[in-house]
Order: sequence, then structure tokens, then C-alpha cells
Amino acid sequence: MSSTQVKILVPGNHLMVGLLGQRDELLRLVETAFGGSRIFVRGNEITIDGEDAERVGRLFEEMVLLLEQGHALDTTNVGRTIDMVKADEKPSEVLTAEVLRSSRGRSVRAKSAGQKRYVDAIAKNVITFGIGPAGTGKSYLAVALAVQALQAKDVVRIILTRPAVEAGERLGFLPGDLMAKIDPYLRPLYDALYDMLEPEGVQRLMERNTIEVAPLAYMRGRTINNAFIILDEAQNTTPEQMKMFLTRIGFGTKAVITGDVTQVDLAGGRSGLFGLDKILTGIDGLEFVSLGARDVVRHRIVQDIVTAYESQG
Repeated sequence: MSSTQVKILVPGNHLMVGLLGQRDELLRLVETAFGGSRIFVRGNEITIDGEDAERVGRLFEEMVLLLEQGHALDTTNVGRTIDMVKADEKPSEVLTAEVLRSSRGRSVRAKSAGQKRYVDAIAKNVITFGIGPAGTGKSYLAVALAVQALQAKDVVRIILTRPAVEAGERLGFLPGDLMAKIDPYLRPLYDALYDMLEPEGVQRLMERNTIEVAPLAYMRGRTINNAFIILDEAQNTTPEQMKMFLTRIGFGTKAVITGDVTQVDLAGGRSGLFGLDKILTGIDGLEFVSLGARDVVRHRIVQDIVTAYESQG
């Protein structure tokens, strides 16, 4: 296999520590990921020899761009950057687009190419399906975009809904009023909301019905205009429920449907998410985005677990 040499001149010594990491830990990460190449550093010049020299050179160029745009590099995001470069994607484009700045000043961004595709799909479509395993940010990014749309006055309210299949939609088995009954099922969406808005602000918006929380069964018979609707855990809908939900969407409304087809809890029922892409293919303003192990943004072990399960499929 042919061996090439690539030289990268880093613009300024001040970037070198951020690029290589404390005690060169990021450099070692790159060396491990591209075992067929040798990397030599002298001052602010990096020389790469070996079969992957061009790709490693692109990686360092992307890392420099991220540093110049104010991104701190650590082992987690350098690992993601390596994965993207290996897939011929541009981390500097994926990781720098801001979805929302939370009330605490924290920036919400896509952290993988799949997440960027998902965010872009939601922006341009009326209905977006985000299908993928746990930890891929399906619900979190949907809530961030819902909050962004509300703040921009693109919609007048946010509606969060989810099938309560564990109680067979018979919420009377749970104590308390309606909100207390469905609260356990929507906790992940609440957590995302509280991450992006002040708790008091969330409470005010819910009291005004600007943020509405309802079980999927309560969507029947409604036409919903000027809203951002998130249907979470959609793998637990029946085909009839899915059709009912999709036909609730009115003018000025955007809907995001999230689900993981490997985690169906329906007792002997058929999921409304299975095969839906074949039924709805070709409809303008509707898109399916598949997320996978490479889009998992939780602990690395979660990514490894998802990969192990995917390999069995």
C-alpha cells in the first residue's frame, strides 16, 4: 500500500496545547485511531507519514478549525471528530451550528453528522421522523428546536405527547390528576425542557397552556394549528394511533415523531412505526432520519452496547 507524507502548519503555537491535549492525550488518541500512520510534531508543524496521512492531515485541519471557532477539544469530541473524518464528513460544519442557547447560556448543538441531518430535516419539513436507539438525542434536539421555534414566534405553543402503553392507556390506574398520571411517561421531555428554560418559566408556560402535555389518546378529534408537536416513543403507537396523530396536523404546525423500533412495549400489538417509511415515501414535506451507534452521545459504553445489538440484527 502506498505511503504518503503530509505536513500541517498550525497557525500559532497557542493552539498546539488545545490540539494535542494535556500530556499529548489527544495526539495519542489520533495515533491509536490511525495505526497505519506516524505523527511527528516539531514546534507548530505536524508531519504525518503512512497510508492514512491525508486523512490524518484533514483531521488535524478540522481540529484546528474547531479550536479557532472557540471549541475546546477533549477525548469525547475528538473521538467523534475522528469518526466523522473516517466517514468523509466535515466536523467543523457539523459541530459548530448552534440549535439553541439555553437559559443557562449553554449552547445546544448537533454532536454528530446524523444529528445534524436530523436538525436540518426538522428545519425544512412539516413532519420529521427521528428513528434510532437510546442516547442519540432524538427527543432532546426535538425539544430544543421546539423551544427555538416558540422563542422565534414561529409557533404559539408546544405540545408534548407520548403513548402511555405501560398502563394500556388506562391512566386511571395511576394516582393523582391527569398531569400526575402522565408525568412519569413524559419525564425525558420535561428534563430536556428544564435544561433549556428556567423552571419557573416552564411552569408559567404550562399554566398558560403555551406548553401542553397530553397522552396520545387525548389527541383524537383535534386539529392542531400553529404548534410544534413532539410525539415521543412512537414505536409504542398502534397503526391506528399513528394515523390518527398524523391527521391532527393543521396549518403552521410542525411535528417531530421519535422512536426506537428495537424497544417496542406493545403487548402483542403491531407498532405504528414499522414499515411506515414505505407507506409515506415520496410525500413532500415529510422526512425520515435514521440515527445509529455513531450518533450516540452518552457514555462511550452506550455506543458500544448499541453497536453490539445492531450487529445481532
